[in-house]
Amino acid sequence: MTSVDSITTSVVQHRLTAIVAEMGEAMLRTSYSQILNSSRDFSTGICDANCRLVAQAEHIPIHVGALAFAAESVDEYFKGSVKPGDVYLLNDPYFGGSHLPDVTAFVPVFSLGKLLFWTINRAHHSDIGGATYGAYNPTATSIFQEGIRITPIKLYDQGIVRQDILDMLATNTRHPRDFKGDLAAQIGSVRVGERRVNALVEEFGADVVLGAIESILDSAEQQARQVINEWPDGVYRGEATLDDDGHGRVDVTVRAEVNVSGSDIVVDLTSSDEQSDGFLNSSYANMRSAVTMAISYLLDPETPKNHGSQRPVNVLAKEGTIVWSKEGAPVTMCTSHCSNEICEAIIVALSEACPQRATGGWGRRFRVAIQGENPKTGGGFKRYCACRGVATSATAGEGRRSACLPACLPAGRPAGRPAGPGKPISARAREGRELPAPGLTHNSKMQGGPRRPPAPVGNASISKLRGENGARQSIVKTQRSMHW
Repeated sequence: MTSVDSITTSVVQHRLTAIVAEMGEAMLRTSYSQILNSSRDFSTGICDANCRLVAQAEHIPIHVGALAFAAESVDEYFKGSVKPGDVYLLNDPYFGGSHLPDVTAFVPVFSLGKLLFWTINRAHHSDIGGATYGAYNPTATSIFQEGIRITPIKLYDQGIVRQDILDMLATNTRHPRDFKGDLAAQIGSVRVGERRVNALVEEFGADVVLGAIESILDSAEQQARQVINEWPDGVYRGEATLDDDGHGRVDVTVRAEVNVSGSDIVVDLTSSDEQSDGFLNSSYANMRSAVTMAISYLLDPETPKNHGSQRPVNVLAKEGTIVWSKEGAPVTMCTSHCSNEICEAIIVALSEACPQRATGGWGRRFRVAIQGENPKTGGGFKRYCACRGVATSATAGEGRRSACLPACLPAGRPAGRPAGPGKPISARAREGRELPAPGLTHNSKMQGGPRRPPAPVGNASISKLRGENGARQSIVKTQRSMHW
């Protein structure tokens, strides 16, 4: 491997970061659906030929931690037949996907006939077929009731679209025009990445770029180990619980045992409850992504989120549990629940080892998917609304107790823009009886009456996490997510 100086390595690192960010901008500006062009429910990344994540944009954490597993599935399935101009797709959670609405597009990047990288875009489509609009089906007891499963497929063969495959996929959705438009935006995004990476390789040479990437990954690992090494060695335990699974089970619990030894971490989730009949289950890739998300939250913000920073982490899990369901189980809710519970259980466990880094608990989310007919045009429309409750921050920080994510914004209004200049929040909004104008936040009154202000998080509040028997407990319990 070519030795690369630190200045060149830094330039390559920042170029890669700029590339994945530009891929995201291309997606944002060309996608059709509100959940993508307003809510930004997509992620972009770059993996090398060994399917290691080398760069990611600051998009959806639960997406990017699973991208490498998806790349491995595509690479293994098409081993030896990948060619320039190809485009590949998958969404199957049991082949490295998150849940069925998240469709992932891949483009291989070649130099002198050799595969060097994969540019990747994962995006949440507004519909993917199945029994219910939007794929969130609380009554599902099988993944086949949630939508069409796309195992690794080739959509473009050396630059030529396979129209029969595209039409078949679009036919299995309720809004084929939007599906095709959003998929075209994804392909445009990864094509932008391909061109930019090719330009980078042409400028510096393949050996220099690959050598710089090795240094980037090694540096990320070193930064992560420096933080972990400050934590006291020991075995730490935490758990997080879902009130119910919508199918008669209550208190579905994720249990994490975290062993810290020097600069190495073993996250053991094998004691988690058995998988559910409903859609709270997690696939393996989604579970690994949730673990990556939890550990990343506890590292320094400047530490690159790539393969290197996760080298100190080893994960143990058991198939057939809520965190790693057997193939065929429904999983659509997994990117929220149980991934949130996996993340929370790990952070609760490690809050004793690094209380100054651990965040407080956060409220659970629910989604509303609305579809109907536009009386002016006769065409269909759809809107997503994703809502959360309390979100607290780390030590000495004040949390935000707000209402809806930008998913609730009407199409055409950029996320974060207030409804009007200087428009105040009404008294009714302050009391929680109405939502504020899009782009504004307020102290909301959630179910069960007014809430107390978020408690400060630190050594004092950490002690409150212990039950009477000394076991560590979750900060907040999950609201019932099945019965909205």
